[in-house]
Amino acid sequence: MQLESSELKKLVEQVLNEMTSGNTEKVKEEVINKVQQTNNITSDSNIEEGCIEDITETDLKTQLLVENPADREGYLKMKQNTPARIGVGRAGVRYKTLSSLRFRADHAAAQDAVFSYVSDEFLNEMGLFTVQSKCKTKDEYITRPDLGRKINEEGIDLIKEKCKMNPTVQILIADGLSSSAIEANLKDILPSIVQGLKGFNIDIGTTFFVKLGRVGVMDHVSEITNAEVTCLLVGERPGLVTAESMSAYIAYKAKVNMPEARRTVISNIHKGGTSAVEAGAHIAELIKTMLEKKASGIELKA
Repeated sequence: MQLESSELKKLVEQVLNEMTSGNTEKVKEEVINKVQQTNNITSDSNIEEGCIEDITETDLKTQLLVENPADREGYLKMKQNTPARIGVGRAGVRYKTLSSLRFRADHAAAQDAVFSYVSDEFLNEMGLFTVQSKCKTKDEYITRPDLGRKINEEGIDLIKEKCKMNPTVQILIADGLSSSAIEANLKDILPSIVQGLKGFNIDIGTTFFVKLGRVGVMDHVSEITNAEVTCLLVGERPGLVTAESMSAYIAYKAKVNMPEARRTVISNIHKGGTSAVEAGAHIAELIKTMLEKKASGIELKA
């Protein structure tokens, strides 16, 4: 508990007076006694224990903060069809406190998704070994995209040592711009893809994880393993709607510096978009089509 301003003023005056008189021992004693009194007051106070409600658990599509809406049901129906922040109300010309706090909480989650790492425990649980791009830190990863598109020398050696060469399909995972997306979706999407490919009797290579990897890293891995089709599961750039969205980039005989138009992309994979299990089944069917037509990207639609 803090001292009242009047008490503090009185104590300061007393200290100055005592210091002027040269009686430092008395000053020391008085200060110690005052601190002890304050500590006793604090220790005797009742401290209420509990937890604050997690506002991020609230589904924004069900939350209506407009006071006395003319058409409440119509408003809520409209919110069900968009992730945009509508119906948040206002206090004067500003957001309401709850809306402002939720905005800051979602922004913090987006930042955490970018700057955090996929845990070693999670990767071990998934049975994945790890290689790293040529980026050494998160800061370098963000400022040097080119380095995130290549595996470092140690990683190349590890891939050659542990991976099946010349696979029909090579699956790899990269953190990308959201480590949260990997931990939120991989347990569901990876088994779904594998099960679908096995159902089509399609050969699968050795799946692994790339730390600090960009989309283009799949091209380098394709050249190293000589895969016919390469499938990269990567964390998307997070936003205020979700920080857990994943994308799948798939290419037939990917090569370094190939046109981006040769990639087929499935995005918005998360619990509020395309579910991981559904996306996995679709990816397996898409790979089967690529192998049959020997094409990907815009060439697949030609």
